[in-house]
Amino acid sequence: MTEIFESIMLICFGLSWPMSVVKNIKAHTAKSMSLPFILLIITGYIAGISAKIYSHNYSYVLVIYVINLIFVSTNLVVYFINRNYDHHHHTVQPQHS
Repeated sequence: MTEIFESIMLICFGLSWPMSVVKNIKAHTAKSMSLPFILLIITGYIAGISAKIYSHNYSYVLVIYVINLIFVSTNLVVYFINRNYDHHHHTVQPQHS
């Protein structure tokens, strides 16, 4: 029963990550993103995965942790892409005629 509740919690959190990735890709800016927050979430998922592996509890919940970690890591990649957009936009000023 504990794994069912844990998986529900992970699915609820996990559903937000694909939506966040899409929103951040469309935004083309890292201004609304927080690198420390993303890294904190990644650390949490790695800790959860490590706990499952350490306890030899290889169940479907471990798969949910990994899927969530992939989506949050995708957000990390998008953060750096968007930060590059921000830097390029800030340093390249349009010339006025």
